[in-house]
Formats: sequence, structure tokens, C-alpha cells
Amino acid sequence: MDQYLQLCERIINHGEWVTNPRTGKRCLTVINADLSYDVSLSTFPLVTTRKSYWKSAVAEILGYIRGYRNAEQFRSLGTKTWDLNANANEAWLANPNRRGVDDMGLVYGAIGRAFPRPLGGDLDLLSKIYHDLRNGIDDRAEIYTFYHPGAFDMGCLRPCLYSHHFSLVGDQLFLNSTQRSCDVPLGLNFNMVQVYVFLALMAQITGKKPAMAYHKIVNCHIYEDQLELMKLQCSRKPFSSPVMRINPQIKTLEDLETWVSLDDFEVENYHHHDAIKYPFTV
Repeated sequence: MDQYLQLCERIINHGEWVTNPRTGKRCLTVINADLSYDVSLSTFPLVTTRKSYWKSAVAEILGYIRGYRNAEQFRSLGTKTWDLNANANEAWLANPNRRGVDDMGLVYGAIGRAFPRPLGGDLDLLSKIYHDLRNGIDDRAEIYTFYHPGAFDMGCLRPCLYSHHFSLVGDQLFLNSTQRSCDVPLGLNFNMVQVYVFLALMAQITGKKPAMAYHKIVNCHIYEDQLELMKLQCSRKPFSSPVMRINPQIKTLEDLETWVSLDDFEVENYHHHDAIKYPFTV
């Protein structure tokens, strides 16, 4: 929580205004932030200076693990976070690659679970990582990536949190996640949860011990219509971090692909301030 607030205050106090060409809005911006989460302690990096809807973030990472490409699939998991990008993004609505209502295209897990090969066919990146780690293998390239510049025109949004690199040292599993761009008031709240949960889940299903998750963000920004609300949030005193519990019966990648739901995740001792409704920019 301290890391999060320090980044927010850094942007407010030292950020520079940059106009975003995609949205036409100004963003108060800083470059480079490095956050870390000790997953071995079960201390959940959940924002407490406002109410955080963490279940939606967990639903998203489950959808990315399953390779979903449709907003309706994400709604079935318990999140509506892809509704606007799939159905209210003017550039995507006019894109001939769009397959109709709720289609997101080749974004996030839809790329990672079927990464296109140059000569045809595709590669399931996550399955390879899973089987390697279960067998105690780390080839220094256990990377689940959603970043494919050749497919950007085939999806509604370029990936922001785009790379997850797993490393095995003995029986300890580490994660380095890289994010090219971050809407700090809205997105980072989700992304911290997702980095933490992804390492916790992969450690559990591969029989390893979760260690540190390192989260690098390149472009950190606050939109101009979010700034005053963020100042309000930064004025609040944070509570102690809660604890996350994950159903121990989740034991394989197939479990995550088939029956796991939000009911298999629980957050204990989550104390928080009132919710803040930040504007969302499509």
C-alpha cells in the first residue's frame, strides 16, 4: 500500500503533462516505477484508501489464463471490464477484424494461449511454462506474453500489462511482470492484484513455493479528469493490508481452465475507505 501511495504522490508532485493521442486527454505522467509483492507472506496488495473491487481483477486474470477473447466470457466470470473496449471503441467498431458484439479480438490471453507462429499454426505459451515448472525446469524464458505488434490491428486494445516472466530457483517461484502503460487511479489497483494472484496460482498448480513478484511499470499516468479525486484518495490514511486465501483444491492448469470461479478466492480483514468513482477513458 505504501508503494502505491508513494507512486501516486510522485505523479502528483513531479509528473509532467502529456497529451495522449489515442484519447485526446492530458495525462500527468512519470516514467518508470518498480513495485514488489512478497507472495510468500499472503499479504495481499489491495488498495485500502478506497474500496477496491478485487473480484473483478481476479476474474480478468482467470480470463487471460483461459485465453478468452469475448466480453461475454469475462462477464460469465464476474467482470464487465471489457464491455466498453469491445463495444464502445469507435476504432474497433470500424475494424473489419471484429467478429461482432462483445468480440475483443486477439488481445491478452487470446494471444498468449495461441501465439501465432511465423510459418503458420500457433504456440500455447502458458501450457509450455506450466509443464516446465511442474517438472522443475526453468529455461530462463518462461514468459507468458500478450505483446505481438503484428496483431495489434486484430484486437480492440494493445496490452498494457503485457509480459509475465516466471523464474524457478530451487523450489521457489518468482515473477517479473512488465507493464508498458498504467492508468494509476483505475488500472494499477487491478494490476497489483493480478500480478500477485498470477504468481500465487502458478506456484500452487506447479507445486512450488511462491516468492517475490516484481512489477515494473513504464508509463505511469493520471488523467486530468482524475487528478482531484486522486488528491482526495492520497489524503486518506491507509489501513493494514488484508490477506488472500485461495482454494487449495486448485491443483492443475486444467482446474483453472474449467471449474475455478470467484468463489475459490477469499480476502480476509479488508478494511477500506469509501469508494471513489474515477472516470474511465476508453
